[in-house]
Amino acid sequence: MLSLNLPAYEPKIAVRDGKNVIFDFIRKRYVALTPEEWVRQHFVHFLVEGKGYPAALLANEVSLSLNNMKRRCDTVLYASDLSARMIVEYKAPHVQVTQKVFDQIARYNMVLKVDYLVVSNGLRHYCCKMDYAGGTYSFLPGIPLYADL
Repeated sequence: MLSLNLPAYEPKIAVRDGKNVIFDFIRKRYVALTPEEWVRQHFVHFLVEGKGYPAALLANEVSLSLNNMKRRCDTVLYASDLSARMIVEYKAPHVQVTQKVFDQIARYNMVLKVDYLVVSNGLRHYCCKMDYAGGTYSFLPGIPLYADL
């Protein structure tokens, strides 16, 4: 798979039914190894091992209902009271992070109303902090440490 702009880790990769799968330690099962999943697994390890995010408060493929349609957030970080704090949207490395991607995550946030929105294609990472009182948001210079949220 592609080299990413994220710390390396030792992924558990296997072959099931003739297809490559990767172990998702958050879901505790093997999932199809797609370019987007490659980014997700690296990014989640980066959050936990590099930024101090508790694995127990992260969830992958979180379902939500938006305009009577089922959608899935790639990763959601929860607070200790289980309220959503951050949504992370992943794209494959060859997919450019565009306004359309931010529009997608903003739609998910209409339901979850989190404090942080993160988008990554494994090469470029963006983090916005929401300011609901001011009706604005600001881009942060990087992904914050969990302790700084």
